[in-house]
Amino acid sequence: MQPKKPLTDRAIRGLRPAPRGKRNVVWDAVVSGLALRVTDRGAKSFVLVVRYPGKGNPAPRSLGTYGAITLEAARTKARDWLSLIGGGVDPKVREAARRADTLMAISEEYLKRDGKGLRTAAVRRRVIERLVYPSLGSRPIDTIKRSEIIRLLDGIEDENGPVMADRTLALIRKIMNWHASRSDEFRSPIVRGMARTKPKERARERTLTDDELRSVWGKAEGVFGSLVRFILLTAARRAEAAELRWPEIAGRDWTLPAIRNKAKVDLLRPLSRAALAVLPPKEGDLVFPVNGKDITSFDRLRSELAEASGTEGWTLHDLRRTARSLMSRAGVTADVAERCLGHVIPGVRGVYDRHEYHREKQQAYEALAALIDRIVKGTEADVVAIRKRR
Repeated sequence: MQPKKPLTDRAIRGLRPAPRGKRNVVWDAVVSGLALRVTDRGAKSFVLVVRYPGKGNPAPRSLGTYGAITLEAARTKARDWLSLIGGGVDPKVREAARRADTLMAISEEYLKRDGKGLRTAAVRRRVIERLVYPSLGSRPIDTIKRSEIIRLLDGIEDENGPVMADRTLALIRKIMNWHASRSDEFRSPIVRGMARTKPKERARERTLTDDELRSVWGKAEGVFGSLVRFILLTAARRAEAAELRWPEIAGRDWTLPAIRNKAKVDLLRPLSRAALAVLPPKEGDLVFPVNGKDITSFDRLRSELAEASGTEGWTLHDLRRTARSLMSRAGVTADVAERCLGHVIPGVRGVYDRHEYHREKQQAYEALAALIDRIVKGTEADVVAIRKRR
């Protein structure tokens, strides 16, 4: 065995490959059992050579390749392993247990067991996969700190807005509380006061005025602009429209599949001529793609449109509310308008009345399009409401 001396980065970089078919081992004098192993091809990796729990003789186990792990990180990991071994715990067993205890693993178990029956299960999965997993998914859940969640929410608020940050927080809270109910030791780091908005602030009644609608419509350009116009002409939810695929459109009919519908039933929307006209040219499967992918920066794009149009204080969901209000203004009956929005009709009628109302919805959408056209052109006074059927 070579004499031990403290390893240094300079010394490690200067080590030459071992003789052919051999491996050289250079021991560290700082941490007992830590060594650097050098192969005949010059590959360098840290190993910890000790007697592991349940094993006979001392044996080397890799801590990581030099370059992928620093010297100080290798020493820290070696000390952690030695502490576990001193307590009779095999580090490999502990690491395997930790991998099963990651936020991703627990989230998947939550979605599988308790989240599968929720009508928003697909939405929740998309949120956590896109916004949470990249930064915290691989972390053991009991190592995630409150400050890290705060930083995650800050980034989401900056990119996607405060409401999305709160939705993400609510989802993380549900998962952590679910895990806490099944664990003897885990305590959720989430506390009151971490939300970015207040419930009363989220309860909105905002609709666009005619002047605002005219300004927004006039400045709505590009793929996002087409999406904005499409939402106004269909009263669709943001996700329903943004994730629209061309195969969902057959002729003039758009069938929103149950898997993407909040009501969990297929929803048929007969598109107006104006709605079909605002669809961008077909490129790939997505109807409203940005660089071939789903739109994700909604808040930034909406803010840019609001600034360009000289409007403020509205969200994409307010466009849906505006479209619903315009339907009433155009003479569409409440029953038909609610069906256009995809709302479930309550009571016995909702259970037994399975009529698609295709013709009525088609008329409603054409009336909505006509009203929007007149508002945009400044001739709203010429609007003629649909006559109610006798």
